[in-house]
Amino acid sequence: MLFVQQIEVFYQHVIQVINGVSLTVPDSDIICLLGNNGAGKTTILKAISGLLFSDGGRIVKGNVEFNGQSLNNRLAHEITKLGIIQVYEGRKTLSNLTTEDNLRAGHIGDRSSMQYNLKMVYELFPHLAKLYKRRAGWLSGGEQQMLVIGRGLMGNPSLMLLDEPSLGLAPIIVKEIFAIIKRINVENNTGILLVEQNAVRALEVAKYGYILENGRIVMDGSAKSIRDNPDIKDFYLGMGRHGSRKSYKDVKHYKRRKRWL
Repeated sequence: MLFVQQIEVFYQHVIQVINGVSLTVPDSDIICLLGNNGAGKTTILKAISGLLFSDGGRIVKGNVEFNGQSLNNRLAHEITKLGIIQVYEGRKTLSNLTTEDNLRAGHIGDRSSMQYNLKMVYELFPHLAKLYKRRAGWLSGGEQQMLVIGRGLMGNPSLMLLDEPSLGLAPIIVKEIFAIIKRINVENNTGILLVEQNAVRALEVAKYGYILENGRIVMDGSAKSIRDNPDIKDFYLGMGRHGSRKSYKDVKHYKRRKRWL
């Protein structure tokens, strides 16, 4: 289980991005973290996965704990070995390597488990099995997203941190990606912390959600309670009071309410 307890994160010792955030990811649950661009969602993922150092960031207060071990400012490769894998935003593949070489690059463990993991990933993503010799840079956006998720699974994670997995994908591919996320959670017994701007899809697969604004959690609750909240419907789901989609005129003249603040 992951506990993030009242953490504060600074970049370059002066820029505070996260201010007192707490959240919990129980074993084998899908938890979503929603918020606008710049709210601090990716920074929270990096604080968990140990990638803050590369950007000059640091946890200066609070604690991140996974299965009883503190992760505060530990190196990324140490955290990976504990079972936490982050899948980055933007489909960062090794573009000159083949699909299968990309998957092999994500493997953690001895050679005897390599083929088992490849088989598992190809069963989950049968389309990738047909493209195993193709260079990753030649894959479509949806194929690359499947590849980076599959590469993360090669590390046998007990917790996956997924950063905007639907970004820039066609609606039919988005639907497929979220179905796969659900399968990973159920079939692999893998916990997932999902950062996603497609709030509707995220709340469909998640059990619990947090709303982040300006480095603070402003609301949390079950996915259903968040979906049913009228202010969340207005601002994050683009729906009116009775669940209908808002017109362009409604959006243009919408004055944001922040009753949760």
